[in-house]
Amino acid sequence: MKINWLANEKNKAEFELIGEDHTFCNAIRKELWEQPDLNLAAYKIHHPLISDPVILVETNKSSPEKLLLSSIESLRKKNKALKEAFSKAVK
Repeated sequence: MKINWLANEKNKAEFELIGEDHTFCNAIRKELWEQPDLNLAAYKIHHPLISDPVILVETNKSSPEKLLLSSIESLRKKNKALKEAFSKAVK
């Protein structure tokens, strides 16, 4: 995965996720909305076949990078818990 920063300001970040699609972007967007200091989390894909998604994050006080890292870590933990539950279920 490659990230192309389009804007990186004090309370706003906008970046492209090269090679990703709705699946990954929806998961990140949903996790971002769980953060208390979030003002806006959204993404857009101009064309599903030829465009990469652009994610926009706006915060009230925290840096967007801090909220993104926190959201990614939360998503990682949820995926790990799902994997463990599934492993137990198939044994």
